[in-house]
Amino acid sequence: MKAIFCTGYGAPDVLELREVDKPEPGKKEILIKVRAASVTAADTMMRKGTPSTAGSSSG
Repeated sequence: MKAIFCTGYGAPDVLELREVDKPEPGKKEILIKVRAASVTAADTMMRKGTPSTAGSSSG
C-alpha cells in the first residue's frame, strides 16, 4: 500500500510517497480501510513550522 511520509518541516517537497506493507491487526484489533482523507489549513501550517493560533484566545 502507499503512504505519505512527512520527512521534516517545509514546502510540499518534504512529503514522500512510499510503498509500505499492509498493517496486520493484532488480537482484538481491526483494520479500517480509509477511502478519503483531508488536509486542513492547520495541517499545512504545522508542516511548514508556522505556529497555529487556532483555539487560543488573546487578552
